[in-house]
Amino acid sequence: MTPGTLLVLCALTASAQLPPIPDTPAGRTFGAWLAALNSGDPNTIAAYVQKYAPDQTVDGILRFRTRSDGFDVQRIVRSERVHLEVLLAGHRGPAVLAVLDVKDTDPARVARLAFHPLPPGASQSEIDTRIDAATRARVIDSTIVDLDEFYVTPAVAKRMVDALRADQKHGDYDTLSDGDDFADLLTSHLRDVSHDKHVRLMFSAVPWPPGFFAPPDTGLRRRMEQNNCAFEKAEILPGNIGYLELNAFGPAEVCAPTATAAMNFLANTGAIIFDLRQNNGGDPDMVQFICSYLFDHPTRLSDIWTRKDSSTQQYWTLPYVPGKSLAGKPAYVLTSKQTFSAGEAFTYDLKNLKRATIVGETTGGGAHPVDAHRIGNRFAIAVPFATAVSPITHTSWEGTGVEPDVKVSADSALARAEKLAADTLERLPK
Repeated sequence: MTPGTLLVLCALTASAQLPPIPDTPAGRTFGAWLAALNSGDPNTIAAYVQKYAPDQTVDGILRFRTRSDGFDVQRIVRSERVHLEVLLAGHRGPAVLAVLDVKDTDPARVARLAFHPLPPGASQSEIDTRIDAATRARVIDSTIVDLDEFYVTPAVAKRMVDALRADQKHGDYDTLSDGDDFADLLTSHLRDVSHDKHVRLMFSAVPWPPGFFAPPDTGLRRRMEQNNCAFEKAEILPGNIGYLELNAFGPAEVCAPTATAAMNFLANTGAIIFDLRQNNGGDPDMVQFICSYLFDHPTRLSDIWTRKDSSTQQYWTLPYVPGKSLAGKPAYVLTSKQTFSAGEAFTYDLKNLKRATIVGETTGGGAHPVDAHRIGNRFAIAVPFATAVSPITHTSWEGTGVEPDVKVSADSALARAEKLAADTLERLPK
């Protein structure tokens, strides 16, 4: 343990206003995570990752800290030797329930660290991660109904349903009493059959509030506003190269003003780099909105085909965007294995239209828009109901990802794109 970690832990346990963290393998590991997160120091975080959580990354923890600004322990909800549930008060943003499972080794290693944001007004007395046999059966039955009715490919839906029934009959879920464990295993089994990374069972430690999945619900609107609509950074790099780090495509009806401000800030640059290396998806309308800044004539970007009514919606660039256009300026998109869904749509569209150079790694491979369906008060399932189709390739990136034009590691992508942009600008007429 580093001296900085020890100081933070002592401060946590010594305060009369903060409950002590249990002296168990799970508690000690959690204390190290919290101290590292709250420190904001990359070296302290790196020491925690090396000792306790090699599957986590320093950058990932730093991004999480940026969104939350750290946490204080509010209440120990449940404590066992290798399991811990802690209610945390965010310095900025909502309270969360942190659920930690560790491997009983020396030192303990993180097996799972999950976070349940608590909606405003949620009662602490409602927090419960345990489930019973009746709940498991109800969730499985509802999952089958939703997949059968809505999943984008009926034949794949049938295979998932058949496999799920077989797993249930085999007793694969009978011993699971934790909601997260059950949701994770069900998700894994469904993806084993479908190979669809958008399929996901979700669990909440408190009841979903009314209207939680209505787009965009009040909670989502508040979260997007608090996180600046996932616009992490907009700056002008040396050589008058614009740089925009965007980690999600927020709902256009909420986030269009933020996007407008970012694009107008970069409007007078000579070239622009879109950093989507941590972009996990979002709203196709926002993809359309930002793409529209890059064209000066009507351009068909992509289509979305929906199973329910076999309809096709075409996405074209908008006839007007607020502020200056960046049409004609060299554009680059940075990608990683984590770039997913709407992040891939933006990349795929611009690549096929030869409007941007893609730099980095092959993306995650998810081209199916999803809807969330509630299952009772604490579960929901994300069901892909449609698929993207390029008017140029007549297919999508589902299961394959988007191949970059310039293949480099995600860590090297920005430097390579800067060099490409600088070389391009050097060749342009003065």
